[in-house]
Amino acid sequence: MTRHAKIVLAAASFAGVLCAQTAGSRYADLKKLYTPVKENLQKMAEQMPEENYSFRPTPDMRTFGELMAHVADVQGSLCAAGMGTKKPPSPASLTAKKDVVAALKASSELCDAALDALTDATAVQITPVRGLSRLGVLEFNYGHSEEEYGYGSVYMRLKSQVPPSTAAAAPHK
Repeated sequence: MTRHAKIVLAAASFAGVLCAQTAGSRYADLKKLYTPVKENLQKMAEQMPEENYSFRPTPDMRTFGELMAHVADVQGSLCAAGMGTKKPPSPASLTAKKDVVAALKASSELCDAALDALTDATAVQITPVRGLSRLGVLEFNYGHSEEEYGYGSVYMRLKSQVPPSTAAAAPHK
């Protein structure tokens, strides 16, 4: 075997190893992206005082409690689809802080389980949600969670609360 052939063979083998190593990394990367927003949403729901759960910035907007219940509802729906299981009961009608916080935690746990269960075979399975794959609905959930966290941050600022991601980034004194 020539030196050139050995180099080509080694490069091809290395490329195969790289592909094998990265095949599951997309799922791990999605969980790495989802984890901080999940944690920030949970902290946000816990941090906002109970009396501000009924706060509505304008008449046509959700209350803070409705916003957090909406996040829990959508996460439950999307992550159940990502798991290939039945949607859990909707928490949309919950209003008490402790109930909304619990529903948000439960939906986040379902999302973690769905992300952990992804395989190359299941990731491409089509769900009833917009004809998206299981991976697609979990990616959609991540984007939706980020968007809703942004909305929630405005509610918090309007109530003189510092959003968790901002508080975490603040320099320590």
